[in-house]
Amino acid sequence: MGILISEHKKTSLTLCEEGGGEVYDDRLKVNKTVFEQLCASNIRIFKKHRGKKIYPYKKLIGEKKVDFEADYYIGVDWVIASQRYIYVEPKINVAIFDYFGKQAELDPAKEEEIDKLDNQAQKVLSTWDKIGPEVNYLAMLMDVMTDEQVSKECGDLVLIDWDAPNITINQQDDRLTPFLVVQFLQILRKIVLKGLKKSYYRVQENLSNRIKGKILISQHIKQNVLKNRHTKMSCEYQVFGEDNPENQFLKNVLRFSSKYVENNPTFFQQNDNTISELIDYCRPAFYQVSDLKDENQTRHAKYNPFFKEYKEAVRIGNFILKRFSYNISKTTNKLLETPPFWIDMPRLFEIYVYSQLIKANPKERNKILYQFSTYGNALDILITHTGYQCIIDAKYKLHYNHGVIHADIRQVAGYARLKKVRGSLEFSDNDDSNIDCLIIYPDIDGLENLTLENIKSKRQPISAYHKVWKLNVRIPCIG
Repeated sequence: MGILISEHKKTSLTLCEEGGGEVYDDRLKVNKTVFEQLCASNIRIFKKHRGKKIYPYKKLIGEKKVDFEADYYIGVDWVIASQRYIYVEPKINVAIFDYFGKQAELDPAKEEEIDKLDNQAQKVLSTWDKIGPEVNYLAMLMDVMTDEQVSKECGDLVLIDWDAPNITINQQDDRLTPFLVVQFLQILRKIVLKGLKKSYYRVQENLSNRIKGKILISQHIKQNVLKNRHTKMSCEYQVFGEDNPENQFLKNVLRFSSKYVENNPTFFQQNDNTISELIDYCRPAFYQVSDLKDENQTRHAKYNPFFKEYKEAVRIGNFILKRFSYNISKTTNKLLETPPFWIDMPRLFEIYVYSQLIKANPKERNKILYQFSTYGNALDILITHTGYQCIIDAKYKLHYNHGVIHADIRQVAGYARLKKVRGSLEFSDNDDSNIDCLIIYPDIDGLENLTLENIKSKRQPISAYHKVWKLNVRIPCIG
């Protein structure tokens, strides 16, 4: 039984003491046994960042209720092992955009106005019942994966627990498989563009009137000697070409992915043409590659540094095949079993902003630095272009609380005072100039073309701070 939540919305499970030990049909009411299990269960740790544990959602325990609140990660996980699960959908609460902008503008000294707006925001957001648009995270992922430099940052976007019991959900609620399919197809496109890897592989063949390689004695006796085929010889020899186990595996995963896209078009709405073009581009490259005979052949494969994409493609391909138990007919099922997983949307947004900056400023791509590290700190993006030097913090985690917003702003301003950052921008020790700081946040009607000229003209100053700006960037949405 699932608990559905989305951004800035709480779902409460209330203790209902009537009815003894029964489990109630209403998913918002639970008996005492389930309530105690909910209180005792631990939330999975998504990752650790600078020694701090990051959780994919929040759980608030009251006297007779348990509140669940999403925290910008989408996915599904058990809250009570093998009994109840939580499902976070990628819906945007559009009201947060307005309050983020208002709170950023308020002077920290105006405490009365701050408290008033905090209370108003909390009330509006907690009772917001409009269905917001859905973040088109697949479109974001496709943009990110098209650039080889940017795609290297995508390795830790998703956490999958293959050891936990699977969760049965509706096919239409599946967020993991489309994510993996898009990631796989984009990597496969790079492999095809470079050319399939050729290597030596073993071939077994029953040859006529000749011997090649080594004779398979046991096989030769069964196939030829006992059947009076005296002109035949069962041999094994090596061939150099594209029909190797790695390419056979990729062809098999491509077949699964193509079938999945064909049977589930609703997942890829607004992206269907791009996905179809990817599949059509990759498929001809595998015409000379035979079907996979043994999935385990790639388990001990050695990867050539020149074909470094193969290792990641095989890894994600294994995830896709595991999803359907290596059975292609399961791609049509209305119900499916999925392992617990979480997709890191704040991280995806950071990488998405980075990819849009590189795409819009191809000549300055070497001047746009991602995750610039210094003294245990990591800036999201540092622009070192002579015409525009700036520290950018990409904030997918929008807050309506004034104190949290301004703590984030002060953190970015603090980065601007680090000597390593100023040194990378060629500031001398005697130069007291301030570096521009820019807070970029998502919006459904924000800026699309992130050229440096557009950023400078469209950014808005945050009046309470010197040379600190904000800019809303459009993210792709469905609905």
